[in-house]
Amino acid sequence: MYEDNLLFKIAWYYYFDNMTQQQISDRLGISRMNVIKLLNKAKSQGIVQFRIKTDGEKRMNAEHVLMEKYGLSDVFVIPSSGAASNESIAVAAVQYVLSNITPNCYINIGYGDTISRIVRNLINSIDSHVSLVSLTGGVSYYTSSIIAGAHKSEYSGQTPGIYLIPSPLIASTPVIAQEFLSDESVKQIMNMSKLASMTIVGIGAVTETATVFKDNKISSTELTLLRMNGAVGDILSQFFDKKGNIVECDLHDRLVTTKLDVLKTYSNVIGVAAGESKVEAIHAALLGGYLDVLVTDEDTAQLLAEVKSKV
Repeated sequence: MYEDNLLFKIAWYYYFDNMTQQQISDRLGISRMNVIKLLNKAKSQGIVQFRIKTDGEKRMNAEHVLMEKYGLSDVFVIPSSGAASNESIAVAAVQYVLSNITPNCYINIGYGDTISRIVRNLINSIDSHVSLVSLTGGVSYYTSSIIAGAHKSEYSGQTPGIYLIPSPLIASTPVIAQEFLSDESVKQIMNMSKLASMTIVGIGAVTETATVFKDNKISSTELTLLRMNGAVGDILSQFFDKKGNIVECDLHDRLVTTKLDVLKTYSNVIGVAAGESKVEAIHAALLGGYLDVLVTDEDTAQLLAEVKSKV
């Protein structure tokens, strides 16, 4: 799926945008020889005929629109797949990551259902050593079982090193949260995250489908209060309004997480999300400037393109 999208992208840049092979190489971070090989493959597979195939052209147009609208460095749009969108978008994100990683690199990981799927798929796909670094507490409940399964699987690639913040996501009081954040082991992991070459985060909507709600991290009352305060989405369990500004709430004082202001200082932050229910949250996250790259599906991309307000 990712290679098909890459073939469309390279063909578009070469034949429609009149970019040179070297310019495409620089844009996508791949070798010029690889560009030549992929152009030839696009021809042999019939992607390049008298025109770019319609479905690829539609996704390519959506990527161009979103890159221009939100000032993103890259957008990866996949075909929409209905009910299995979380799994499909996770697989797409892994394909994107695999095309951009280098040996011995660090990758920051966020929190949530989509991120857990990305971690599982990544562990079973990598063929070079990487290290995963958590940006929040509370992720060990899903990463431990995934990694244990990867160790047992004869089909898995090299199991990555993984560095987890040794704390819950939400402490019972702000004082306890601060004690966790001041702990040397937590500080070491958070400092390690600054070395990462890319960061992968999910984007949540303020609904009952949110991971923090489904996992009983917050109550229905807290969810209602967040909505009343104007929250439309969250990244790393920090909630923001429709303009991407962080909303004031007591919950934030109890979080053991990387602050969104810190996230903004990281390079190559990849947001992974899809679905009509998340359009408002994704749009707000993009307005807030938290992301450099967006991985989403075609239906979501079209809805984002139709949102009136721009950066």
